Amino acid sequence: MNRRNFLTYTALLGGSAAIQGCTTLQPINNRPERKRQTLTSELHADVIILGGGMGGCAAALACCRNGLSVIMTEETDWIGGQVSQQGVPPDEHQWIETHGAPQSYREFRNRVRDYYRNNYPLTEAARSRINLNPGDGSVSRICHEPRVAVSVLTDMLSPFLSTGKLRILLNHKVRNSEVNGNRIINIEVVNILTGDRTALAGDSFVDATECGDLLPLTGTEYITGTESKYDTKELHAPEKADPMNNQAFTVCFAMDYQPGRDNVQDPPKEYDFWRKYVPELTPPWSGRLLDLSYSDPRTLKSKTLGFNPEGKELDGVLNLWNYRRIINRHNFVEGTYDGDISIVNWPQNDFFPGNLIDVPEKEFQRNVKRAKQLSHSLFYWLQTEAPRPDGGNGWRGLRLRGDIMGTEDGMAKYPYIREARRIRAEFTVLEEHVGAENRRLVAGDIQGKRSAEFFDSVGIGYYHIDLHPSSRGDNYVDFPSLPFQIPLGALLPQRMNNLLPANKNIGTTHITNGCYRLHPVEWSIGEAVGQLIAFSKKEKVPFRAVREQQELLTDFQRMLHQQGVETKWP
Repeated sequence: MNRRNFLTYTALLGGSAAIQGCTTLQPINNRPERKRQTLTSELHADVIILGGGMGGCAAALACCRNGLSVIMTEETDWIGGQVSQQGVPPDEHQWIETHGAPQSYREFRNRVRDYYRNNYPLTEAARSRINLNPGDGSVSRICHEPRVAVSVLTDMLSPFLSTGKLRILLNHKVRNSEVNGNRIINIEVVNILTGDRTALAGDSFVDATECGDLLPLTGTEYITGTESKYDTKELHAPEKADPMNNQAFTVCFAMDYQPGRDNVQDPPKEYDFWRKYVPELTPPWSGRLLDLSYSDPRTLKSKTLGFNPEGKELDGVLNLWNYRRIINRHNFVEGTYDGDISIVNWPQNDFFPGNLIDVPEKEFQRNVKRAKQLSHSLFYWLQTEAPRPDGGNGWRGLRLRGDIMGTEDGMAKYPYIREARRIRAEFTVLEEHVGAENRRLVAGDIQGKRSAEFFDSVGIGYYHIDLHPSSRGDNYVDFPSLPFQIPLGALLPQRMNNLLPANKNIGTTHITNGCYRLHPVEWSIGEAVGQLIAFSKKEKVPFRAVREQQELLTDFQRMLHQQGVETKWP
């Protein structure tokens, strides 16, 4: 076994522990690519999945479960996307424990809880809690460590890795494609550690990348940024379209707190800039970015947050420490943890002065680097200047936990992407289909209490429409939506025949992407895509025929139901 295959194999079998032992594996965006010319090899499978995030993993599970062979690539050395390499605990709806997501997603969540029960010294009270939340973070009912997600997902995929149905290529990035008319022939990927190039050939291709990278490479028609009110008739759409107007992205980080310790080091290179930075947004931001006040997403008025790493609740304000806390030390036997561990994905480290979509690679990397500087600056500000309840400033005992993120610099392996390229789809989900206020205007007797019913529903989901400040200076756009369905038409490109999306690249608008972009919905999309590929192959029909022919659609929806997918809300 050569070194490249050994690294991939050990990382999959041993999870993060194996990865940590390999000094050549560096965090993405921190590692140089070796420049060497190598011959292109070729690998074949029924399905090629580019991107190992939530949608990619769900699609791989569904394909393999239904007898197809799969090659899945991942740009970093961790599968899991936003729940792992991006460090974002699951954003979910309030009914998630009982319904509103595929059975396979609930299995993932249950396995996360079992992982803690089987491997961690939990207190008896925590162990017996049916809906164990390791961090008790307020953002989710299951706030947990990124590396646990990697281990659980690897375990779920392991039977197919063992039988050879699945092969995962870590540290591989999409570089090129060969297309014949409306079909993809192969996709070329490069190993970003060695420079080796490999052509991946298959019958079907799934774009589960974080930014929709296959779309421009394959000539698939797509949309970026904001559509205009003229284009979509959406209540919250702007008057003019702007393809470069995308939501902020965030480089998240993990930290804990050591009382009595002084962990302060030199300030980040750009600290003076970010310390004084006042966002230029419309409507205006509340003041400086590095502050505990921000623009309330619903009202856009100034709203004060709190911060206390000792975990205490604060009178009348949200304690940001508890918001995305992934380890609550009180859930574990005394002495296991010195303190809690919390993830920072806050308004204060959203990066909106630059864009990641449809920009040159150098600009992409420059903006990620600057976003890391913002996050490092926020951390330094928390250590040295953040106001304390006792009237002092700064919490000098705060400590970056790069080991939690699997990196040396303390930051997540990959930026948290909220918006990607979106396919020009057979059907596009508009605000009138899912937005509560817009539904009241178009639904008459329904009075905005139900989302649109899609005859071709292949899944369900829910989240409020939540658009963060944008790269062109829009402040928050945040308003209620309704529990919605995922239409098959939104998963079908208008022209390309053997490409399907499985991330934030489906047929939504800039507005409706705001509620279709979260963890369980991305998983639901991947599950539906994997089953669609298997169904179409079995029936020997094109993807579009499944939507166009009622008998096929009925059979496909029956298959979804049999494999644990809900297509209607109760």
